[in-house]
Amino acid sequence: MKYENGIAKNVKIAYVGGGSRGWAWNLMNDLKKAEDISGTVYLYDIDFQAAQHNEIIGNKIDGESWKYKAVETAGEALTGADFVIISILPGTFDEMAVDVHTPEKYGIWQSVGDTAGPGGFIRALRTVPMMREIAANIRTYCPNAYVINFTNPMAVCIGALYREFPQIKAHGCCHEVFGTQKLLICALKEMEGLEPPQKDICVNVVGVNHFTWFTEAHYKNMDLFEVYRRFVDKFYEVGYDHKGLGNWMNNSFTSNSRVRLDLFRRFGYIAAAGDRHLAEFMDSDEYLASPETVKHWTFGLTTVQWRKEDLIKRLERSARLMSGEEVYQLRNTGEEAVQQIRAILGCGDTVTNVNLPNRGQISNLPMGTIVETNAAFRDSTVQPVFAGAVPESIYPLISRAARENDDILDAAFSGSLSFAYEKFRSLNMLKALTEVQKKALFDEMVAGTAKYLTSFA
Repeated sequence: MKYENGIAKNVKIAYVGGGSRGWAWNLMNDLKKAEDISGTVYLYDIDFQAAQHNEIIGNKIDGESWKYKAVETAGEALTGADFVIISILPGTFDEMAVDVHTPEKYGIWQSVGDTAGPGGFIRALRTVPMMREIAANIRTYCPNAYVINFTNPMAVCIGALYREFPQIKAHGCCHEVFGTQKLLICALKEMEGLEPPQKDICVNVVGVNHFTWFTEAHYKNMDLFEVYRRFVDKFYEVGYDHKGLGNWMNNSFTSNSRVRLDLFRRFGYIAAAGDRHLAEFMDSDEYLASPETVKHWTFGLTTVQWRKEDLIKRLERSARLMSGEEVYQLRNTGEEAVQQIRAILGCGDTVTNVNLPNRGQISNLPMGTIVETNAAFRDSTVQPVFAGAVPESIYPLISRAARENDDILDAAFSGSLSFAYEKFRSLNMLKALTEVQKKALFDEMVAGTAKYLTSFA
């Protein structure tokens, strides 16, 4: 890597999971739009053909400032890398179907199933060994690289990277907070007739991934809590579709934000993730008691069948992009990884929310547990911003979620299914089940993902 006329050149990015049909295209889009960095992205994926397809697509999108190269080994991708991006699917959608839908036989409904609850737990058991291998390879081939993870369960993945390689420079990126900043812009528009850019919505973020909260929110000198309170009162009964994605009943990823509005009334702070994720951290009888309950709160249960059908569409688009039948149109992806890369390379500071080990940025959660707060990115530095203590009203909820993440990590590192079950049976989402039901559910879910659990005895 070198600098010429203020441009960082010859930057090497290793993309682990380089056959991605979503995150990889977002990266290509944002790198193309960045005018002060250039280099090569090495695409490594267990599906080498998928990585080759992305090589073609990436070089069609750019091919000048940024070149794309599919490689067959982790060593080729990682050796000398300045940055490593991790975006993998741990297993297939068949395993994810076990994660999400097997608990339904026991009356446990999950709206996402990749972070909290039994789905997040079993997904973590097969993900952590993969993360440990990636961390070990980073230690061998590029120990000084900055590592950006997009894979869920986010907090557990980041925890696994640091447990395996304590000196790693890794953080996790999640866009859930951005959606709530946009909801605050909607509140300003509805209540004050103002529509500022997202960068001007300043928030203090506390919590764990997918269960983040704002303890402060400002636009210039305006306290947005007061604005949001009036907004909640206005839209509490019917909700507010701020993403404009259409009727929540016909879209697995949208909602009318009623869970967020309800949590604000109950606890006095702004829940800063999507309703689908937030619901899974609460008691199951609150928002996820049944599909009818979910419908009442105006969000959706994201089925794995929907994901499979969506993959078919993305594969079709990949073919069109490769052939030239479709020309990729640059857009605003809403992601910030490239801004973070630019800041680390000295091309402009930025502050945004990320997942890091707690080094005191949240004063009343355990040191070392993975938390989500703002962090400052600047020349060769990623520094968490002090967020203060989790407020008393939401502390029991966040501390429980943090403890479950640590328990999952312990279970995944133990290599023992009997030890893993002891942690599984304590999940808050399962507290209504009998011991017999918990064990039956665990055994069925483990059997459904057994080929990825070969390191467990």
